Amino acid sequence: MLWIMALIVIGILVWQGITANGAPDPSESNITPATAILNTAILVFREGLEAILVLSAITAGLIRNKKDSWKPIFVGSGISLAATIVTWFVVVGIISLVGSTTSELNVQAGTGLLANIVLLVIMNWFFHKIYWTGWISLHNKKRRQITDVSKEATPNVAASYWSLVIIGLTSMYREGFEVVLFLQNIRLQVGSQVILLGALIGLFFTGIVAILTFVGHQKLPYKKMLILTGGLLILVLLVMTGETAQEMQLAGWISTTNLDFTIPSWMGLWFAFFPTVETISAQAFAFVFVVGSYVFLQFIRVWKPKLAEKLTN
Repeated sequence: MLWIMALIVIGILVWQGITANGAPDPSESNITPATAILNTAILVFREGLEAILVLSAITAGLIRNKKDSWKPIFVGSGISLAATIVTWFVVVGIISLVGSTTSELNVQAGTGLLANIVLLVIMNWFFHKIYWTGWISLHNKKRRQITDVSKEATPNVAASYWSLVIIGLTSMYREGFEVVLFLQNIRLQVGSQVILLGALIGLFFTGIVAILTFVGHQKLPYKKMLILTGGLLILVLLVMTGETAQEMQLAGWISTTNLDFTIPSWMGLWFAFFPTVETISAQAFAFVFVVGSYVFLQFIRVWKPKLAEKLTN
């Protein structure tokens, strides 16, 4: 199914490349509904996959041992989903309130810049390694403190139940909050209905993975799936960076320095690639920041011990 989706996207890009002509106008917002739906679906699926990985790590031992302690964790996850929906409307309301006192371009530029900074931090491989290890181990430690109680102890059942609910809620809500933040800039450009369609597509595929994991008890290749969606997320990051830089130009936050070459208009429609120094520089920085952190991590992990051994000898 993933391969079919990839072929469909490639086909659309090829068709756009054949039919489009001229260069995109960097003074206009060019994101299409199809691009917004695709980016939204990728973001929602990626964050949903991370949430499933965290929950599977926390509940693995409980489900395997036939303990009922996993149930309140999933109750907390359900509450977090409702809390995420509430957060969406709260954030939309705040942005609308701010929009009544400043221009729409300033709001788009501000929300886009904030979302890009957060996404850059999450996509940073070195931080992501620490972030994953610390996040999962923290929740596992809390879960063990509640469930691994000696037989002699008589814990408060209600307190234990709600403690596990909170673990499920916090492990899921953070992912939901990130999605809410990331999607605001896209919503301002294409509207909530397009975002809803993309989110439903992402949730559909997330639901398939969740059913296979928690109902079918299938051992899925999470590492490969995270790598695949991580690659897609880098593409989304580049698109978001190009859009944000363009919006900052339109809002007058940064200058616009046009380059002396033309590119097909579909490059602007699908990848927010515009012939200006500022937009291309921002996208190059984002790419180097993410890939460079991975290379740096590999150097620390592989080459630093070898260099230290050579120096010692």
